[in-house]
Amino acid sequence: MSTFTGMMAVLAVSASVVACNPTTKNSNGETQDSTALKDSVGAIAVNPLQHSKEFPGASLKIASITSEKVGADSAKITVKYDVSNFKLTEQTEHDHHMANSHEGQHIHFILDNKPYAALYKPEHSATVALNSEHYLMSFLSRSYHEAIKTPEAHKLIKFKIDATGKLTEEPAPKDIALFYSRPKGEYKGDDTKALLLDFFVANGTLGADGHKVKADINGQEFTLDQWVPYEILNLPMGETTVKLSLVDKDGNAVTGDNVMIERKINLSAQ
Repeated sequence: MSTFTGMMAVLAVSASVVACNPTTKNSNGETQDSTALKDSVGAIAVNPLQHSKEFPGASLKIASITSEKVGADSAKITVKYDVSNFKLTEQTEHDHHMANSHEGQHIHFILDNKPYAALYKPEHSATVALNSEHYLMSFLSRSYHEAIKTPEAHKLIKFKIDATGKLTEEPAPKDIALFYSRPKGEYKGDDTKALLLDFFVANGTLGADGHKVKADINGQEFTLDQWVPYEILNLPMGETTVKLSLVDKDGNAVTGDNVMIERKINLSAQ
């Protein structure tokens, strides 16, 4: 670690919240002001972004989910989707300077809050253990990986697999939950300058007087009270740890499933 990076890690403090007033819309289509988190003397900064393009009427549905036993202790699940008013593989018009998929728009397939699989066709298979229980979050994504944050553009299900490999859907989850999306994996060159911070909130909303997301990035904390995309600036080269947690209006950690996720990413100059 360089001397500069070490100083950043030691001196980084929680960012203060200041208004920057970009107009955004929540999952109910209501207009709201967002907030910015001040850059403190070169420390990590997290700033809200506007959606580059809206997709009214975009819809994602699960057409079918099936399973079959494979081997002695596993089952293969296969999910097929119906996508409406949204074109997979098309490039999203945007002016955000961050990592973008050359393969275009896609579906984020998030099983048990693990790193997502990007689907450019409306079908995917995954292997799970027998006698297990799972959450599957799926949502439509812009080509630069930002979620379309509307009720129609996502689907959250819970299911279990029995000893024979049979899949049974559980009642739809009703508790507020947080699903991690970006940042993810490796970033190189120009893609290290601004990273997308994005997540999906299910069964609830965020607000100044309601639930919030606490983002801990290399030990520096940010409190996010708007469900919008954010950019992360001033990250050091090397490994970064991002931890997202749901908290209530008083800042207390929310308990339950899918309320805290920690992920490591890596940045390199080339």
